[in-house]
Amino acid sequence: MAAQRCDLGTPLPLPRVLLASSFTLQNPSCAVDIESAPTSLKKQNTPNTTLPKINRRYSPSSALGGGNDGGPDSVPRHHGKSQSHVAFENTSTSIAASQMRNHLNKLSDTVSDEQEKKLFETEMDNFFGLFRRYLNDKAKGSTLDWDRIAPPAEGQVVDYNDLANSESVSFLNKLAVLKLNGGLGTSMGCVGPKSVIEVRDGMSFLDLSVRQIEYLNRTYKVNVPFVLMNSFNTDSDTENIIKKYEGHSIDIMTFNQSRYPRVLKDSLLPVPKSFDSSITDWYPPGHGDVFESLYNSGILDKLIARGVEIVFLSNVDNLGAVVDLRILQHMVETKSEYIMELTDKTKADVKGGTIIDYDGSVRLLEIAQVPKEHVNEFKSIKKFKYFNTNNIWLNLEAVKRVVMNNELEMEIIPNNKSIPADKKGESDVSIVQLETAVGAAIRHFKNAHGVNVPRRRFLPVKTCSDLLLVKSDLYSLKHGQLQIDPTRFGPAPLIKLGTDFKKVSDFQKHIPSIPKILELDHLTITGAVNLGRGVTFKGTVIIVATEGSTIDIPPGSILENVVVQGSLRLLEH
Repeated sequence: MAAQRCDLGTPLPLPRVLLASSFTLQNPSCAVDIESAPTSLKKQNTPNTTLPKINRRYSPSSALGGGNDGGPDSVPRHHGKSQSHVAFENTSTSIAASQMRNHLNKLSDTVSDEQEKKLFETEMDNFFGLFRRYLNDKAKGSTLDWDRIAPPAEGQVVDYNDLANSESVSFLNKLAVLKLNGGLGTSMGCVGPKSVIEVRDGMSFLDLSVRQIEYLNRTYKVNVPFVLMNSFNTDSDTENIIKKYEGHSIDIMTFNQSRYPRVLKDSLLPVPKSFDSSITDWYPPGHGDVFESLYNSGILDKLIARGVEIVFLSNVDNLGAVVDLRILQHMVETKSEYIMELTDKTKADVKGGTIIDYDGSVRLLEIAQVPKEHVNEFKSIKKFKYFNTNNIWLNLEAVKRVVMNNELEMEIIPNNKSIPADKKGESDVSIVQLETAVGAAIRHFKNAHGVNVPRRRFLPVKTCSDLLLVKSDLYSLKHGQLQIDPTRFGPAPLIKLGTDFKKVSDFQKHIPSIPKILELDHLTITGAVNLGRGVTFKGTVIIVATEGSTIDIPPGSILENVVVQGSLRLLEH
């Protein structure tokens, strides 16, 4: 039955809620720091079906539906507000929701192509569900009850070493590999998708992933599909780039994650005025969107139709996230619908999300959810030993079930940003992006648990400091996979490069030849520092070029447990 539309007319006003000069070598004295109301109508059995817009006969009184209903899996709330305060915020929430629904309807009316309009309406319905939950959470002042949070109970985390070691390859026919490919390389000073940054031996993240899957398919005579979830920021470039793999023995599939409208922080209205509004008016809503997007794109049903039961998902920049036959076998044999790979927390990982027991159910706890007075406890390695690597194993039939039944209510991460003003003299526009994380979905799946994996399965490249590590002699490359030198003792070294090394171009200028770091523990470099060829670092090395000065480390230098300060220029003659 066709959905009806009711125009509420003029929106109600939203209530305002009130070493030439010196070259010193010193022994360092210390180490370096460093079931609720649905938000959309239930999905049909086929993807790409138009979802009628939610509640076209929308009124402020209906806006509060779709919050947490206090069911057995709901998060307890603390309400430290008076009844009058709560009533006022409920009214504000109702009006904000109805105004947002009307503006989303108007946005849909600007889409001319019917097929495009169907997908857009589906996305806006999903966005509105997210927005309404956000308003409800704000009105209730919801927080987790810290006293009910405990470290994972027995069985909620399994040690990798306790998994069966037969590594049966028969399960590979049930597997697909999915990489999250929505990010740009801007944080490292690069243009285009981050996945095309060269990381090792002239190969990019994407090249390495393709080599891994190709080797897997060739070795075991299987056909594991390689799936990329792009964003509107990376889709066009990625589609052009993957053409070079057409001659390879690999089946590549792509789909786009949702495109949601940014929200004005003061009025809580969408920033874009039309479907074709500037790209800066929209945002990709985090990797928690993978479930809805995988379903809406039709890729989910395509994979299921070809016999795929499990998808291994990871960030494209995690070079340690390779297919593991032991984890795959464990998932099949335990009939788990969701497995999260965890690894031991170190002092460098204290802000990472961790797995917890919450009244007997397994949850993901992020630092943003922790009350201020408990942040130090959250960071404790003794109480919370693991952190989430974002290597996730998912059962596809289970994914289809939770999406079709609207079961997903992942915790919302409000991301506050600003958009530069159009004209000089005007202030920037404050906006909020509502995002979700794939790890937060763990509580919606049956027999979900964590596997504590070796650190080698977590090798992300987020900065040029990480880039130095993966390019070094500490690792060798085999079939697209980085393998640590067997003679290396202990964990990988801690590397911190200053702002002079933030962009890849600057990194390459200052460090044209990667130093040897097999015996390095800590490295800190700040200021204008240039490394010559054949440099070796051992132990703890700190190099600090003072402001206005430059330090050139001579070719062939061996620095072990030293601090280099001041200025040192090497002049060619």
